[in-house]
Amino acid sequence: MSVVLSDLSFSFPNGRVVLSGLNAAFGPGRTGLIGVNGSGKSTLLRLITGELRPASGSVTVTGEVGYLPQDLTLDTGASVASLLGIAAAMDAIAAIEAGDVRPELFDAVGDDWDVADRAQAWLSRLGLGHVGLDDRVGRLSGGEAVLTALAALFLRRPPVIVLDEPTNNLDLNARRRLCSAVESWPGVMLIVSHDRELLALMDQIAELTGAPGPRGAPGSPGGSLRMYGGNLEAYEAQLATEQAAARRAVSTAEAGVRREKRDLMANQTKQARRDRQGRAVAASGSLPRIVTFARKRAAQE
Repeated sequence: MSVVLSDLSFSFPNGRVVLSGLNAAFGPGRTGLIGVNGSGKSTLLRLITGELRPASGSVTVTGEVGYLPQDLTLDTGASVASLLGIAAAMDAIAAIEAGDVRPELFDAVGDDWDVADRAQAWLSRLGLGHVGLDDRVGRLSGGEAVLTALAALFLRRPPVIVLDEPTNNLDLNARRRLCSAVESWPGVMLIVSHDRELLALMDQIAELTGAPGPRGAPGSPGGSLRMYGGNLEAYEAQLATEQAAARRAVSTAEAGVRREKRDLMANQTKQARRDRQGRAVAASGSLPRIVTFARKRAAQE
């Protein structure tokens, strides 16, 4: 299970380059994807899920991808079982238990005979034990809908899960339940988030920088991706070390420039003094006293 980006680039139809030449590989573990607004984080997730096609390069994903977008679009009249993706299996189980033995019903169930129990267990783990599988989605709050959609991903058990700002609309207790579920996930997980508590659980941080202007307009080089081992705290410590080293380098360079300026001014002052003396000698037709004295002493010696 892995996600591999190979020289990946993406541009919008208006010519704005969002990502350019990204190369990275994500294996099992949790990766926090961070960056300023507009740097292309959500776009990168949509490229990984296949919702968008690269302008050039490629995204290679080993295994199925489960995706929780930042903005959920839900059918409020559907059941919670439908949102969880288990309605067909539950209907097939009910029909078989009622005596219907058609092969397609068994195909619909597969190995998921305990799917209702597993679904209810995940809902309870995420603090939604009060939610029934037959409840309507429209009865859920925004936070409950997000957690239910997350439970659907965990039920599917895809090798790769990508989450875009999953803690939005969640209260403190719900965020902590989500963090607990994320921490236990064994597969590949990429998470776009600004939540420090969630980012503290990451195995590595991927920083996406660079958001150029439209084609032909001045802007920074499109989208660079830097990997940092460890969680958010480790990333901030590494970044602080890099910034301190950069400040020292700038300070050393500035000191060197100041020293060169002083030396240049001193040399210019000496040269100006010599030039004045030369002009004075030329005007008087005689040597300066110090030069005359030096020559006289040399002759005596």
